Amino acid sequence: MRKIFQMFLFLSSLMTSVLSADEVLAIVDGENISKEDVNEFVVKSIPGATFNTLNNVQKESVINQMVERRLFLEDAKELKIEDESEYQQALKKLKENLILDYWMKKKVEEIEISEKEAKQYYLNNSKRFLKPASVKVRHILVPTEDEAITLIAELELTTILKEKFIALAHSESTGPSAVNGGELDWFVYEQMVPEFSEAAFKLKVGSITKKAVKTQFGYHIIYLVDKKEEGSISYKMARAEIVKSLRLLRFKTKLAKLSKKLKKTAKIIVK
Repeated sequence: MRKIFQMFLFLSSLMTSVLSADEVLAIVDGENISKEDVNEFVVKSIPGATFNTLNNVQKESVINQMVERRLFLEDAKELKIEDESEYQQALKKLKENLILDYWMKKKVEEIEISEKEAKQYYLNNSKRFLKPASVKVRHILVPTEDEAITLIAELELTTILKEKFIALAHSESTGPSAVNGGELDWFVYEQMVPEFSEAAFKLKVGSITKKAVKTQFGYHIIYLVDKKEEGSISYKMARAEIVKSLRLLRFKTKLAKLSKKLKKTAKIIVK
């Protein structure tokens, strides 16, 4: 009896973990919209964000968009869009493109690149593997300089700068990165507007800009999370990209030969 009870507890725990992993957030006409579905939508729509990083208002908005999408899809099916010739032609083209994509991927991956070739390419193209300095920052974007000055003053008084900065980014920033506490991906100097990059690259890790940084987007307060000095990408780190590049170069040659071969046996009429 005890063993049966333990097994019941185990199965209940297993079911709970499965359900939580694919939690249902909405049901539209009997069809579930799972947390996984919604998270996938968020990841594709907002770079660097996930469903869990959104605030309650944003979560509600995203779920509503997913519900509307499902309703629109149902309406489209009722109109029998799938039976229309224009849809069928578009679907045929999509399938053909997908087949060609997978065919090309398979052909490229069949090409073998030796270690000697890869290393020689690395040595012959050393300039390609130079790594410029880069930084990772968080920022708070506000519409006016006065707002930025007030926030800077508040940050200068805190003893937990990073935590306070993240909290203010969530609550005060008007930029899209607010959902991530103002966090941006690693970037090099040329990837941002000059005013922003100049201020960011001057900072020491763990410090903030003492003055508001004005750009065409508004006024920024920048916190430097980390910095990487310029240098070279090691062969080990570059190997995968080198192999990919060499495979594509060789594939282009093979593709030209294959084209000639197939044209010889095909019946082609050009009008």
